[in-house]
Amino acid sequence: MSTVSPTTVPIDERMSAAAATASDRSLRVQIVVTLVGATLLGCALVAQLLWAKPFYPAVPAAGAVLLLGGPLVLAAARELIRGEAGMNSLVALAVVAAAATGKYQESASIALFMIVSGLIEKRTAIGAQASIESLIKLSPTKAHRLRGGHRSDEEELVEAKELRPGDVVRVRPGDNIPADGRILAGSSTVNQASITGESLPVDKQLGDEAFGGTINLTGVLDIEVTKAGADTLLGRVKDLILQAEQTRTPIMRLIDQYAAWYVPTVLMIVGVVLFFALRNDPDTAFSRAIAMLVVACPSALILATPTAMVAALSAAARLGVLVKSVVTLEAARNLTAIVFDKTGTLTTGVLSVSRLAPVEGIDAADLLRLAAIAEQDSRHPVARAVTEMARRANIQLERPATFEEVAGRGVRVTIDGSQVAVGRASWLTSPEMALRPGEAQQIDGIQTSQESDGLSLLYVVRDGELVGWIGLEDNARPEAAEAVDRLRMLGIDRLVILTGDRTSVARRIAAQMHFREFKAEVLPHEKLEMVDALKAKGYRVAVIGDGVNDAPALAAGDISIAMGAAGSDVAIHSANIALLNSNLNRIPFLVELSRRTIAVIRQNMVVGGLFIAVFLALAGAGYVSPVTAAALHIASGLAVVFNSARLVRCGEDLEQAEADARGVNPRPGVETSGRPG
Repeated sequence: MSTVSPTTVPIDERMSAAAATASDRSLRVQIVVTLVGATLLGCALVAQLLWAKPFYPAVPAAGAVLLLGGPLVLAAARELIRGEAGMNSLVALAVVAAAATGKYQESASIALFMIVSGLIEKRTAIGAQASIESLIKLSPTKAHRLRGGHRSDEEELVEAKELRPGDVVRVRPGDNIPADGRILAGSSTVNQASITGESLPVDKQLGDEAFGGTINLTGVLDIEVTKAGADTLLGRVKDLILQAEQTRTPIMRLIDQYAAWYVPTVLMIVGVVLFFALRNDPDTAFSRAIAMLVVACPSALILATPTAMVAALSAAARLGVLVKSVVTLEAARNLTAIVFDKTGTLTTGVLSVSRLAPVEGIDAADLLRLAAIAEQDSRHPVARAVTEMARRANIQLERPATFEEVAGRGVRVTIDGSQVAVGRASWLTSPEMALRPGEAQQIDGIQTSQESDGLSLLYVVRDGELVGWIGLEDNARPEAAEAVDRLRMLGIDRLVILTGDRTSVARRIAAQMHFREFKAEVLPHEKLEMVDALKAKGYRVAVIGDGVNDAPALAAGDISIAMGAAGSDVAIHSANIALLNSNLNRIPFLVELSRRTIAVIRQNMVVGGLFIAVFLALAGAGYVSPVTAAALHIASGLAVVFNSARLVRCGEDLEQAEADARGVNPRPGVETSGRPG
């Protein structure tokens, strides 16, 4: 198998890499220039202490002004050419004014402090790399590809980016899996915490799906690559985080709206103060004006929202919660109702056949064979349970002559010349199915019998005559009841189960999970109508489903959440929020995170606003020097950054509780004395 040339890397990837390299080079140059300028400023301060003549400290100080203040003035000039007047304009005015009055050291000091503040901003709010740095590190750079495919033992070490679908890679214990794929040989335990947020390692067997960026712990695996590079789950996670960081909340848009008025207003205030100061105290007039210009730079306000949102998105991604837009994260705090799908959301979605009930004269194996042949091409959880049962019973499944699936109702096929329908009672007893006389009444009797109570029922009809029924069971998720209780504690009292299953099954699940409201035997369009009805009553509705059968309802909700989205393109793309694992406790965590994030943003806005208001007045009164104002400017920015950084730790208590319950270490890659499981 030939090695792919680097020239086959997509153009946009090469351009992105080139842009990142240029950005890094520019940052390094800026740091070097800043260090040289800071050195000259230090020499000026030393010269002032050692020599009385003002010429000696003025020379290095002037050089520092050119190196440190020059870039700021050029940036302000570019803004003005574009017709903008931002923070750089205020800084440039302060630097130029100080230099024009002969205060070179003061001018250079102001420029130095503002450059340091700008570097802090780049590292926190502007740099989206900060939130996905850990994900980038997960991406393997090398892979062991088998030259002759699965049956070969001849390996070649290649770059992970060279892998393509169809390649076979060998992954040994301790290695990162280089791409998404299907296991062809071997079994192992894989740590998926970095992707799905699950603290418990997952056992992988022949045929299971493996995700790129996860860690193989115990066995040797041969994996056929199905997705590589940006198409992998890890690649999609990175894209979603970047997409979320590029969106803007209503608060951010409000700041942008008033930004155009900010600089002219500040300049007007500074001009008024300067006018009166020149008349009353000319010696300090320009110093006051310069200090006011420095204080008025609103970097704390600019950092207030982005730093909080980046920290919140990072905390959510760590627990396997992918938020596509910061607007969605902000809206989660206002939820008043949540609609849950049952199968695959409140339950595990792994149905098992617990009862085969053929009619008299029909063998149980024949009932299972007919049902499995009909269902083998369907992806519904019920179909998977039936076909799996048939395979375990070693029943040979031939292909039906025709196949038709009716969404939310069942399937209709042709087997050996007979018309076979497998599905729910309401569909099979409808006039369109034209059952033989008495068959519909027989099905209705089974529906209300005690032997079928609490089971999900699947009926099999051949040529209009009932062949029998199959009973299936689905287990409730163990953390569901606790999650429902936590949601009620958060003030979300309208919690509804919507399911296409029988009333007796829905009632049992609702009782187990502490739900007070449920609606059974609903079709996909009826779920949509229920969501619309709740919204019409003024509720802010979140819809939670598996992202496949619930697409209409998910699209209708104010917020839509897809459960268990790992490996599912449909689930990731059908909702505002994708949960890579299926832990329902992530839902109350999301609501709490949203509320804490907005609280932190408000705190940041208060800090930034008070800083400008208080120190603008003090600077105008002559109590704050320009250099002190620049130092305070950095302090206000750092206060906002550190306040926002607290959000990164959100969910650590949840991780620790899960780790304690399972006896594993919540931090991937760190050894623990306990054995998983």
